[in-house]
Amino acid sequence: MKDVIVIGGGLAGVEAAWQAARRGATVKLFEMRPVKQTPAHRTDQLAEIVCSNSLKSDEPGTASYLLKEELRRADSLVMEVAAATRVPAGAALAVDRQQFAELITKQLEEHPRIEVIREEVTTVPEDSISIVATGPLTSEALTLEVMKLTGSDQLYFYDAIAPIVSADSIDKSVAFRAARYDKGGDDYLNCPFNQDQYAQFYAALIEAKSVPLQRFEETRWFEACLPIEELARRGVDTLRYGPMKPVGLRDPRNGREPYAAVQLRQENLMADAYSLVGFQNHLRYGEQARVIRLIPGLENAEFLQFGQIHRNTYICSPRVLQPTMQMRERPNVFFAGQITGVEGYVESVAMGWLAGINAARLAAGEDLVQAPALSAIGALARYVAQTETKNFQPVNITFALLQPLDETAKRQVRKKFERRRLQVELALKEWDAWLQKNFENFDPRGEMQASAP
Repeated sequence: MKDVIVIGGGLAGVEAAWQAARRGATVKLFEMRPVKQTPAHRTDQLAEIVCSNSLKSDEPGTASYLLKEELRRADSLVMEVAAATRVPAGAALAVDRQQFAELITKQLEEHPRIEVIREEVTTVPEDSISIVATGPLTSEALTLEVMKLTGSDQLYFYDAIAPIVSADSIDKSVAFRAARYDKGGDDYLNCPFNQDQYAQFYAALIEAKSVPLQRFEETRWFEACLPIEELARRGVDTLRYGPMKPVGLRDPRNGREPYAAVQLRQENLMADAYSLVGFQNHLRYGEQARVIRLIPGLENAEFLQFGQIHRNTYICSPRVLQPTMQMRERPNVFFAGQITGVEGYVESVAMGWLAGINAARLAAGEDLVQAPALSAIGALARYVAQTETKNFQPVNITFALLQPLDETAKRQVRKKFERRRLQVELALKEWDAWLQKNFENFDPRGEMQASAP
């Protein structure tokens, strides 16, 4: 068996390294931190989460749940550690980001077939089996190498991070515990607005000064993660129908639904820090403090982290990748994670899982596998490998990507939520059969062996 080189120690990289090593490959995992830092990372830990600590909905019947459940059934390291470091977040899966990264780092550093090397990689080896999983914050030198490798200009979008405040600086006589529609109990803190308070906040947000972006560069935002001030510019009520929607909440002080509300999500198991849900922004730090302290209950907010922006790089995958995550022109090179054009933590993990499995199979001289058609992982792989290249954009997993039900099933199941539950059920059934066909002895603490032909 040949060695496998993994470049990048983010969520996709660690999953790829773990899966390849579990199948018998000797893995060298390169991570440039702390030798060279990125604009967004703060530590030298592997799998450091730099944006929200939420891995999105884990509610059965959703596309996000389906993706997580496929990875759980396939013994994903990241999903196992996420379960071990979970913090309350209603129907969402959120983690204590520090414990999450520390546990993953420990697991990889202690694996007998994984060597973690702390240095920057600037070229992709020609003769090695390599997985490029450098994520959206790929270094400048390696970005130039990737551009040469893929034969096209780099693509990019700007992403933003939400601020985090100290729990003891939140006024609990104003902020109240509840989840929208009572989903998940009272895991969130809610800061309620009346109409006048909202008008004052909105005016201040619109007038606040932002951090300037790179000169001579077109501003491209990822639509699903727009900065709060960019959303506000679309209309005075945009926030009230978006991240500040009050639907399903009741202020215990008066028993009424607020005019608007900001939700705060627990950041860690100690519950001493909360992030502002959907409040990613690129305002100057002083402006952030001024505007956010206009939120009822946050008048004395103490900031543990301010919001910020960073540039995300990705490739035009349909031009160069196969659904196995393997390059068409250089089949010994794989790509994984956000650099392929998927957006989201779990989506990145999924592409890392698939790339790691196939890199190990290539190293062992085995046939590579494609994820099944009905599955969420199969849908993502199909998108990055086969979608139209004219306006290729990053995507999260959604039902729009999944293979639709046939007409017979549609006639039998008329309600939308029932159809989606059926899609999830059928996808998981196919996923289980695919795992059983392609892998045997799939023990999370053992070794995964390829099934005999």
